[in-house]
Amino acid sequence: MSVINIDGMSFFVSGRLIKIGAIKDEYWLETDQLNEPEQVIEHIKKNRNKIDIFTFTQKPLDAEPRYSYYMEWDNVAALPIETFEHWWTKQVNDKTRNMTRKAQKKGVEVRIVPFDNTLVEGIAGIYNETPVRQGRPFWHYGKDIEEIRKENSTFLERSDFLGAYCNEELIGFIKLVYVGRVAGMMQILSKIKDRDKAPNNALVAKAVEVCADKGIKYLTYARFVYGKKEIDPLAEFKRHNGFQRIDIPKYYIPLTLKGTIGLRFRLHQDFDEFLPQNLILYLRDIRAKWYKKKLESTHAELKRV
Repeated sequence: MSVINIDGMSFFVSGRLIKIGAIKDEYWLETDQLNEPEQVIEHIKKNRNKIDIFTFTQKPLDAEPRYSYYMEWDNVAALPIETFEHWWTKQVNDKTRNMTRKAQKKGVEVRIVPFDNTLVEGIAGIYNETPVRQGRPFWHYGKDIEEIRKENSTFLERSDFLGAYCNEELIGFIKLVYVGRVAGMMQILSKIKDRDKAPNNALVAKAVEVCADKGIKYLTYARFVYGKKEIDPLAEFKRHNGFQRIDIPKYYIPLTLKGTIGLRFRLHQDFDEFLPQNLILYLRDIRAKWYKKKLESTHAELKRV
């Protein structure tokens, strides 16, 4: 994936044969910061940039299709917010409540923290704990302090950072970004070594409390499911914490002949969309074992040095 600029507008461009362009950080932009799609399309065409298909998605609270372009359904994990008490008693189950209590008993404290050098260094410690997460290379691993500071400094004027601490060590964090009456978790991440302390459960609970105090209507947590991954531990974690799947329209507009042909033959979709779910799970399991073996081999070599 690359980023191109067109007269002040930034676009993520992905794909090899078919170049698919989307407005950079589209999900995190407020409605009044977004141009109407017709204006963006004309802008791209006028500048003759190499984008074959332009894509955009409606906001989570705007789920009814509003445009006549070719559309497919995307989804978002959204938690309706009323009060913390309502979430605690009506929206989560006993297991989630017990995990949150477990975090407290293990000494985990979650609080809003300023975006400063101490927080950035703590985030670096989480990023660089391990090069592999969820069976694949962790793309934040190995980044230096300045790169981490820059990446986490977006939308600071309407963001909160929640830090989970144990013995004053940052073991997990959430970055909340507010878009109108919706709060999105741009990141939620914790140290693997502290997984037994349930820091993510404590972080979500604090996020609900903060959102309820601010009058936020929904808390979102990326997609509910990705592609054909209907059976997924992360989706189960979201469900247990009260998140629901909301389907939202995602549009694809061909801008070139190649884009028209690519859309016709569904070349805009990820390759795993064409594979059976059982085969996808099998291949992911092989990938996870390969990375684990590679990591163990690297650690063994370092010990011999």
